[in-house]
Amino acid sequence: MPGRMLTVATWNINSVRLREGLVARLLREEAPDILCLQECKAPVERMPLAAFAALGWPHAVARGQKGYNGVAILSRVPIEDAGAVDFAGLGQARHVAARLPDGTLVHNLYVPAGGDIPDREANPKFGQKLDLLAHLRDHFRAERPRRAILVGDLNVAPLEDDVWSHRQLLGVVSHTPVETAALTDALEAGGWTDITRRDHPTGKLYSWWSYRSPDWDRADKGRRLDHIWASPDLVGAAHDSRILRPVRGWEGPSDHVPVLARFDIAPS
Repeated sequence: MPGRMLTVATWNINSVRLREGLVARLLREEAPDILCLQECKAPVERMPLAAFAALGWPHAVARGQKGYNGVAILSRVPIEDAGAVDFAGLGQARHVAARLPDGTLVHNLYVPAGGDIPDREANPKFGQKLDLLAHLRDHFRAERPRRAILVGDLNVAPLEDDVWSHRQLLGVVSHTPVETAALTDALEAGGWTDITRRDHPTGKLYSWWSYRSPDWDRADKGRRLDHIWASPDLVGAAHDSRILRPVRGWEGPSDHVPVLARFDIAPS
């Protein structure tokens, strides 16, 4: 029985209610089978899921909270809620998982940004970020992922070419050695593969540009904070990962842009 091609996208939307129109535009223009959103900033009942259903994405699982965090998975294909892990016991809506009919599991994760000071003692938010990444490592070391895709705003740019200046950002949260090591440990613990970097192994890649830059495109001081990972048994099925840089130039944008990849998913 032949499989099908599944397009998965991830996007930190920075308020799904404020940017409902941008989500609708992405769905119309790119038509991913699955769109994972982070930083929805709304309880589930206030997310515009009905509007997305009317566009052809009738299936959704989500976790939300008022004003902060929040993750949602929109799908054109049937999915079932596969639960959520409260990584590091933060009590925040940062993870949700969905299972496809063939058994493929999609994890949608929003890692804390970590504040501005890369010091656990001076900045508890940085400690929470490191704790979550450690829990993520331990979780997938104990339960090795099988037939799984993990996507999200992981808030770490792990490689030198994932930031505009490796030297200048070594002391900046999102690219400090302790963070990049923690993310790499989590990736290796589960045997995951970073699909975007597998498809684009060299050259600068960014998925985030600060709102503080008056001309983000010309300055191009970006970071690759948004990721798509595949478990070992799905690496060969993954291809065509790309980052939609032009979306940063849409009116009223998020500071992140969508990242996509395709998977040749065959029935179990």
